[in-house]
Amino acid sequence: MKKIFTLYTLLLTMSLVAQTQTQQIDSIINSKLSDNDPGLLVGVVKDGKILYQGYKGLASLQHKVKVDENSRSNIASTAKQFTALMVLDLALNEKISLEDDIRKYLPKLYPNVKEEIKVRHLINHTSGVRDFYDLMSIQQEPWWRREGLDNEDAIELLEKQEDLAFKPGSRYMYSNSGYTLLTKIIEVDSGEKFHAYSEKFFKNLGMNQTTFLKNYMKVIPNQALPYSDWGDGVWQQYPMITNLYGDGFLFTSLKDQLIFEQAVQNSKFNNNRLLIESQIPIPNSEIKTYGFGLEFGDRLNYKCVHHSGGTGSYHSQTIRFPEEKLTVFVMSNNSNLWSGAIADEIAKLFLPKKKEVIAYNERLKDISNTIPTSKILGQYLSPGNYLIRIEEKGDKLTWRNGNNNPIELNKETQNLYSISYNSKTKIGFYENELILFYASGKTSVYNKMPKQDVTIADLEGYVGEYYSRELDVTFSINYIDEKLSISLHGWDNAQDLEVLNRNELLVFDYILKIERDQFNRVTGILLTTNRVLNNKFAKKTNLKFQPKIDTENGSINVTTIGSRDGNSSQILLTANYPNGNEIWSTQFGGKSYDKASSIIATEDGYLIIGSTSSFGNGNYNMFVIKTDKKGNKQWQKAYGDFYNEYGYTAEKVSNGYILKGTIQNCTSNSDVFNRTCTTNVWFVTIDENGNEISNKVLEEINKA
Repeated sequence: MKKIFTLYTLLLTMSLVAQTQTQQIDSIINSKLSDNDPGLLVGVVKDGKILYQGYKGLASLQHKVKVDENSRSNIASTAKQFTALMVLDLALNEKISLEDDIRKYLPKLYPNVKEEIKVRHLINHTSGVRDFYDLMSIQQEPWWRREGLDNEDAIELLEKQEDLAFKPGSRYMYSNSGYTLLTKIIEVDSGEKFHAYSEKFFKNLGMNQTTFLKNYMKVIPNQALPYSDWGDGVWQQYPMITNLYGDGFLFTSLKDQLIFEQAVQNSKFNNNRLLIESQIPIPNSEIKTYGFGLEFGDRLNYKCVHHSGGTGSYHSQTIRFPEEKLTVFVMSNNSNLWSGAIADEIAKLFLPKKKEVIAYNERLKDISNTIPTSKILGQYLSPGNYLIRIEEKGDKLTWRNGNNNPIELNKETQNLYSISYNSKTKIGFYENELILFYASGKTSVYNKMPKQDVTIADLEGYVGEYYSRELDVTFSINYIDEKLSISLHGWDNAQDLEVLNRNELLVFDYILKIERDQFNRVTGILLTTNRVLNNKFAKKTNLKFQPKIDTENGSINVTTIGSRDGNSSQILLTANYPNGNEIWSTQFGGKSYDKASSIIATEDGYLIIGSTSSFGNGNYNMFVIKTDKKGNKQWQKAYGDFYNEYGYTAEKVSNGYILKGTIQNCTSNSDVFNRTCTTNVWFVTIDENGNEISNKVLEEINKA
């Protein structure tokens, strides 16, 4: 009798605890929305059993239809786990290998990329394949504006891409494109259309109310419609006019999702190999923080497997705590809510509060506190090659990334700071680097960039038109009235460009990295924004050398002038007032053709770089003239051999100058019709007096 009473007491206690938790979840949900708002659906699975299943709000505002267990909402990127699960299932059945190069199935992709792009690289976002949504945004035609856009359209755009954002496996960058490509790989490998294959797959999982979008005009039974109020308090239905699937756009019910969560929690008990392996990192993967459509990491100080999703007004969140056998799933058609925060709030009801383990890296102790604040300021490169700026604002330092709002730093000691919104994240400043210290012991090292002075010649060098063949997009950069601006088709007006340093410009969330050739000319721009890296835009215009030096009193210019009879040319050096009027001029050259390419300033004068057929050994030789500040010639030299050598630019080095140009070599001196000639980049090192120290032939640039 005593044992029965003890068991009854235990069951009663458990029942009261469960009842209290249910009331607490109800209270959380009720605090988020009213009965007449777009809906919120919440489920909790604990120890393999459904502990809570709650609904509030409306699936249709127009018809006042409430959300319930049959309501289907779009869970967006939380759907990635199911696409990945299908691929894993094919792999476990030895119909596909995760180590396969994706071009085994999609041969039109990236023919010029030599590295293997493996199936597993697509699954965990390490492929380097750029996100097609952001590519479309660069085209100024975002996905949500393209009526009828489907996976075939997205893949067609990806087939036009000539390179990857980075070497496969070398880094992580979230890309929806990977999952769009996986749907096609599933089709090729299975021999079935993706929608038919996936519907059978979901039925085998017991998820009979779950389907990927196929046609946005098709009626989805019990669909929860998406709503946003756009900040004005008036609900409007979010337009969804595309037919995408696989990376998201999965319509499902809370009932189905909880069936799946029960199966995941019971997978070890049932020895379900597919579900067991889907919850751990991918074998052979270079990263361990993302697996089969799922993220791994600590959440609320517990080990967690999770993923979120958001498309238009739809959003969702799955968080699983494997060791505690606890899952919280949230989805909504209400853009005023956020599933992730709600899921965390509910999970806290079931998780005993755990104290965070503080274990900073040992280098935190090495801060010397002797570096003056003025030397801390500047630009730093992150491990992922992103530029951040440490700036001074009043008596505070700020951290700024791109066009994001500056983050205030709180000073703890001379060279130690913390992030204003998270005092546990420390920033230590060292000689030529800063280190981010996390409480977990992880660190990120940022290297300081040398200060770069941007000249007017640099600004003028950016000017031109840039074209992406992969995106069929053109933009232009102009320098007018001492302002650098950019114009892009689709923008109403030109926008000012912020010059971060000599090789990096910024407008909105577009980072423009300058590409230069061996002669220091701007030849292209790599555009980075959001989830796409280094989109190449080649320069179409103004690919020239800089024949101008700006001075306090105007400018120094060098140019080539022809003779009246056209049988020769000379080099003209002029000093000009700011309005362009000439102060003085000097001519250089011989009886044949002498041409100027560029000019640089020296401590005591100028160095003119060009080409000559009046002096030297061959048809044309590299030609250099040294003058004083008044344009008086101090010396001139020609460099080269029998064929054509041209001089373009020069660079000051410790022992003199490096002259940069080209050198030609031919298979025959006399047979001009049958010979083969090559032209290579050619660097000549000279001392202060023009005497050659060495020369070096670099890569071939063309054949003639």
